[in-house]
Amino acid sequence: MNDTIEDHAPETHSDWPLRPWALAALLGLAGLGIHLIGEWGSDSWVPWRAALSAAVAFGALAFAFTLDRDRWKQPLAFAAIVALVMAGIAWRVASAGDHHADEPFWLAAGVVAIALALPLFQAGFHRLRWRTPYRQTHFHVWTDAISAGGAVAFTGLSWLLLILLSTLFSAIEIDLLKDLVNEEWFGWTFSGAAFGAALGVLRNQLKIIGTLQSVVMLVFSIIAVPLAIALAIFIVAVLASGISVLWNATESPTPLLLSVAVASFILVNAVVRNGDAEASENRILRWAALVLALAILPLALLAAISTGTRISEYGLSPERLWGIVAVAVAVAYGLAYFVAPIRGGLTGWMERVRSANMHLAVGTCAIAFILALPLFDFGAISARNQVARLEAGKVAVDKFDFDALRWDFGDAGREVLEALASDDDAEIARLAAKARARDKRVYRPQRDHNRDQRLANLRFGFDAPDLREDVTDLVRVAVWHCNKPCVALDLGEDDDGRRRIALVENGNVQWEVLPAEGAPEPAHMIENPQPEQNADSQVEIREWSGRRIYIDGQPAGTPFE
Repeated sequence: MNDTIEDHAPETHSDWPLRPWALAALLGLAGLGIHLIGEWGSDSWVPWRAALSAAVAFGALAFAFTLDRDRWKQPLAFAAIVALVMAGIAWRVASAGDHHADEPFWLAAGVVAIALALPLFQAGFHRLRWRTPYRQTHFHVWTDAISAGGAVAFTGLSWLLLILLSTLFSAIEIDLLKDLVNEEWFGWTFSGAAFGAALGVLRNQLKIIGTLQSVVMLVFSIIAVPLAIALAIFIVAVLASGISVLWNATESPTPLLLSVAVASFILVNAVVRNGDAEASENRILRWAALVLALAILPLALLAAISTGTRISEYGLSPERLWGIVAVAVAVAYGLAYFVAPIRGGLTGWMERVRSANMHLAVGTCAIAFILALPLFDFGAISARNQVARLEAGKVAVDKFDFDALRWDFGDAGREVLEALASDDDAEIARLAAKARARDKRVYRPQRDHNRDQRLANLRFGFDAPDLREDVTDLVRVAVWHCNKPCVALDLGEDDDGRRRIALVENGNVQWEVLPAEGAPEPAHMIENPQPEQNADSQVEIREWSGRRIYIDGQPAGTPFE
């Protein structure tokens, strides 16, 4: 087995005794730099600090994974490109503020692009293009994952040992280690150095890691058998019962389906491995891998149907657009894996899968990189789609989520909301103006099947039409109100001119406070006063009179005056 591993181990790789020390110094300094540059206690970062922190972190990691004793120029150039790309993305994310709604996805796309580019670079794709041996690319994917996982585990163990030693020395009043552990700069430096040292040791043992890779894939290939059986039963059950069974079981089947598709992809490749010579000879494992390969496409298509159903019901949002991208990638992999046995037959389908892996990895890397660039505004696309649905009558005005335009689609959504506030339809203009005036997000569930019944349960203890309208709007979005017959009471204004409302339901009283302009804020109870008390405080009983709520002559809730 070792001979096979050496065949596809990198020719430029060599054992380098100083590698652990070099990587410990490199990543230790990177950790210290991140601490000095970053603003970890701040809710928002200055763009240049975010960019420089990302450049230091990702550039140093890219250099650590690719550096060799006799090969440093190309790794340095690759690390510089990685640093530049991630710095640009981090600058964009830090500058986004509330102008955009999907900035975390930009960073995630950049990380995915870099993670896919790393093994391609290590295998020499930048020189060989499509002549790059698949076995080397696959080898680097697994050894990078194992090296990173092992380095993380070593870092955690190092911290446990350090804390144990600091406690031990602290017991004899030597607090140096304890004081260092509490210093942020030391934590970043130590973590980077520990990770680098472990990574350096592991990168010096790629032949051993290659053997470990074979063991890991063997274990994974065994897991493929029960998963293949379970998926076969699942797909047959869905075909027999109908797709609606998924919708009834969970409101978010897409992440579940994609997760199972990813698991199937990993287990298929655990059996397929680097080449036919290394692929498992066990017929049961081969058949299990074939079943999983064929199952990826149905899983991806079910995820696509789920996503399409959700979009048809609720329209586009930035998150759903990113979901479409993920589903499209899954469908591409599923289609390639489904076609592989058709084109390659039972004897050549594994080679087809390997070829598809290389092409799809390059394509996914390119797509992720493009999506991380400021080329598409998913917030603007979503806002236009939502307004088109409203104008086409696909969603009722009273069920349209104007708050989403205010909070979830960035500047593009707020521009659309501003236009709706001047709409010719008085009801649309009123609700849009309310959403525009709110300074806090009013969350509503995507599925509120009881909304009409809750509104029918609402009764009023006052006649003011405008106030009735405000309370109705509040109950419309607050799903915790009026699930049973309820009564709204006007408690008057507080010292700030805000209207106080009591909603009485099932013997319970909840107070809502409406701002002066009428836009509802999240509910909060009127709290009883709690004066400070000390040993000399005078505590006594006094007569009191005020107002409180009664139900059928019985007091309910706490007095409010």
